[in-house]
Amino acid sequence: MSSIKIQKICCIGAGYVGGPTMSVIADKCPDLEIRVVDINKERIDAWNDLDLNKLPIFEPGLDRIISRTRGRNLFFSTEMEKSISDADMIFISVNTPTKTKGLGAGQASDLSWVEASARQVAKYAKGHTIVIEKSTLPVRTAQAIKEILKTTDKETQKNEISKTFSVLSNPEFLAEGTAINDLEKPDRVLIGGEDSDSIDALVKIYLNWVPYEQIICTNLWSSELSKLAANAFLAQRISSINSISAFCEATGADVQEVAKAIGTDKRIGNQFLSAGPGFGGSCFKKDILNLVYLSGYFGLPEVANYWNQVVVLNTWQQDRIYKIVLEKLFGTVNGKNIAILGFSFKANTNDTRESPAIRISSDLLEEGAILSIYDPK
Repeated sequence: MSSIKIQKICCIGAGYVGGPTMSVIADKCPDLEIRVVDINKERIDAWNDLDLNKLPIFEPGLDRIISRTRGRNLFFSTEMEKSISDADMIFISVNTPTKTKGLGAGQASDLSWVEASARQVAKYAKGHTIVIEKSTLPVRTAQAIKEILKTTDKETQKNEISKTFSVLSNPEFLAEGTAINDLEKPDRVLIGGEDSDSIDALVKIYLNWVPYEQIICTNLWSSELSKLAANAFLAQRISSINSISAFCEATGADVQEVAKAIGTDKRIGNQFLSAGPGFGGSCFKKDILNLVYLSGYFGLPEVANYWNQVVVLNTWQQDRIYKIVLEKLFGTVNGKNIAILGFSFKANTNDTRESPAIRISSDLLEEGAILSIYDPK
């Protein structure tokens, strides 16, 4: 087992991944001191609010964990420099949105926040620090982080005690709405890296609640790609069953019966076979488009076209549902009252990013409909 002793952890990014993940680690590892830092003061204030109903994100069970750990060994702060300099291990859990301009716009990931975080780590870290990618990132991002740490370190080190870094990939496999259960009872924990001591140090933390056989260790690039591939495969299943739903409507078949019939095949399984308005959220579309961009970058246009079609069909499904509503209401919804039940992108979350309900509602409003929207969160 690793000779590296971890006492203090810093997580850069207090969002949908960083907050819940660090909360569970703090709960399972009471001897570790964990600081979650973010430049967004309003978000940090919400994490520190005494009223647990005001936490910046909603996840079933999160409030109970926060009540046990916050102020004990879990702290939320905007003090970036001190939190980094004190840490033995640093997680980077920041946004990686799709680029809106420049090379790769509309497909490639914007890694500005990742780069900024890496430069902060290189500037303020002391001694040996394990840097962990928690955000979903393009393959080979770890190499860029290594170069940033190495270059920035040389620029700022001069009269300081020598700094060293090792970089690991430890992608999250959370589903919003079930994040706490996913963290406490994961299907697997994936760790990619080259330095065995650093890998062992992270494995030791997870062994506090995750069975050893569920911890998978790979090289850096396999770990980075596995996260993108997992999201792509899940989104693919949603688009696949939605394509079958259109067949069912055209032929008189029942999509729920078809889903049950194929889902009982052990080779297929019954997860992600519920037809509906398509996938939303901050991950699936972004990650597939990133995979499309990377496929083109590495000279694999056929692969790019294959995965791009998953997104195309998802958009088509939302447009199809809007047209079905229009057809059922005799070709016009102008002045008609329509209820929208649920506005977040899925159940048990308050996240509306890329929610199918937004596009469908927007199309109905363009037609003159009067909407009443309800969502419990």
